[in-house]
Amino acid sequence: MDWENEKVSGDYILIKAEENGVNIIGMTRGRDTKFHHTEKLDKGELLIAQFTENTSAIKIRGKAKVLCRHGEILSGE
Repeated sequence: MDWENEKVSGDYILIKAEENGVNIIGMTRGRDTKFHHTEKLDKGELLIAQFTENTSAIKIRGKAKVLCRHGEILSGE
């Protein structure tokens, strides 16, 4: 992959797991939306993610805190 030429279309977001086993799923952009990457976080672990030319959505399963420029959001409550 040519990292220097990859288009970036979004800000960074920070996801902090508030329990063990939080699943983070990256989904593709385009005509057919598909899963393209998954991560599993345990309590206290952080993931910094960004929307790109390939990533159009991020799905979170479990209790996590999401921080972005729009504020703080809690999932799985």
